[in-house]
Amino acid sequence: MPPRTHYVPYTTLNSDVNNTVMNDRVDRPTKFSKDEEHHLEQAALALQEWGVPLSIDEFLNLAKQYALSFNRSHLFSNGTPTTASNTTSPISIAAKAYAVDSESTPFKLFNLERRMPAADDVVIRIHYCGICHTDIHQVYNEWHSSKYPMVPGHEITGIVEQVGSSVKHFRVGDTAGVGCMVDSCRKCHLCKKDAEQNCLDSCLTYNSTELDKVTPTYGGYSNIITVKEHFVCKIPKNLPLDAAAPLLCAGITLYSPLRRYKADKNTRLAIVGLGGLGHIGVKLGAAMDAHVTVISTSESKRDDAMKLGAKAFLVSKDNEQMKAAENSIDLIIDTVSAPHDVAPLINLLKFEGVYCAIGAPTKPLEIGAFTLLTKRPTITGSLIGGMKETQEMLDFCGKHNITCDIEKIEATPETIKAAYDRTVKADVKYRFVLDILNAFK
Repeated sequence: MPPRTHYVPYTTLNSDVNNTVMNDRVDRPTKFSKDEEHHLEQAALALQEWGVPLSIDEFLNLAKQYALSFNRSHLFSNGTPTTASNTTSPISIAAKAYAVDSESTPFKLFNLERRMPAADDVVIRIHYCGICHTDIHQVYNEWHSSKYPMVPGHEITGIVEQVGSSVKHFRVGDTAGVGCMVDSCRKCHLCKKDAEQNCLDSCLTYNSTELDKVTPTYGGYSNIITVKEHFVCKIPKNLPLDAAAPLLCAGITLYSPLRRYKADKNTRLAIVGLGGLGHIGVKLGAAMDAHVTVISTSESKRDDAMKLGAKAFLVSKDNEQMKAAENSIDLIIDTVSAPHDVAPLINLLKFEGVYCAIGAPTKPLEIGAFTLLTKRPTITGSLIGGMKETQEMLDFCGKHNITCDIEKIEATPETIKAAYDRTVKADVKYRFVLDILNAFK
């Protein structure tokens, strides 16, 4: 064991790390001098010799981020601790991204490090990333859970650039996609039921942490990403990567409830809202042979709804139209995130029909008790889907040649801000997609 003088007091290690504890604690500056970095390097090497496989660069990066603890999940990307004899090997991948430092600051160029692939990792060169309304909520901290700096983006498509030694389903050059999550415990009953999105330890693609609860996750407004193979999807070869990108969020968000409630030729389906989510719901429902009705506040969307595959259209503000359609719908999927009255929608349901919310209004839903008593409806919601179902969705879209209607834009801080502003105004048909391939040059 190296003498204690080889490292500077840094922090208290978790006791589960070989029961090794350093009890000294000092305040850390945001930057380190050369001498301090040398001492930290020695500390990293000392930790390795004690059986804690933490690289020098990982140690320095975590120190600079004020990390307070380490555990066994901080492994080297290839599972082998760095030592003085092999520190010349690359231990991370330099990446570029667009990030925000707070809810009130603009996007800026952000340099970060992606891990080198572990045995079960896939490295993807990102070509495109969709802009989801969730990105806007998170960037502006509208859900009061944002962590900064933040690199948004969870609708990612690109090309596999590296694979780990135990990766079975991807090869260099394959098309690949990453959605809303990049890891989960994979041990709980939810993970074993292919519902990783509901795992209490699921790791979101951004504004989250890895399983160690320390390392931040950064999303797809970036040129490269390293992800566990289990959370990478194959993109069918016939689908263009730009128009397929929003399927990784919007597509699975609609597909999951459609499959769960067995939408088919005997289903009268209503999609509430014709935006980024709603338009793909119409396409998917039509491909499942359901009779699709679009419900919108605006008559101006009727023609678009019909072109997308709807068979009927209702203006929700027209009381006569809504009254005439009561007791006619088997399944309602409500994509609207703005506060709205759902009682007239519930009235459209047949006896024991299903109302499924996938939007997230800030105000609670209000449903009269008498409606529940007489109709006996199922009132439910749905959150994206598990990895097995996400791949199933992509394969279905490949078979039926389904993609999202998009507006592809240059990826710069200015264009991202403009796209956010237009998305809030519903001024896009129907999803913005960032051209990451040609960014950062």
